[in-house]
Amino acid sequence: MRYAGSWMTAADDRILEYLSEHKSGSPTKMKREGPIRYSRQQVDRRCKKLAEMGLVDHLGNGVYVITEDGEAYLEGRLDTENWQYIDEGTDEDSHDDSTGNAVNDG
Repeated sequence: MRYAGSWMTAADDRILEYLSEHKSGSPTKMKREGPIRYSRQQVDRRCKKLAEMGLVDHLGNGVYVITEDGEAYLEGRLDTENWQYIDEGTDEDSHDDSTGNAVNDG
């Protein structure tokens, strides 16, 4: 089961699934090759939002790749509403910890 944040749309899952399978892609390529039933403009807008939220990285020239957080979301291990990893036995916010170390609140 995936834990989609309230900011996410159905297009986001299709984009992330495409990038997980193909490793990289542009909105034009995703629209042409993937099972994405949204306009190229909509895919472009959602890719920008997914990049802003950290689920994909923008490599430049309109090409995107999925991040570790994006893969974790697809696997049902990341709740994108509150940025908590589900399966790591902790409820600390893993999204904002740039050191990669667990955050201990007490």
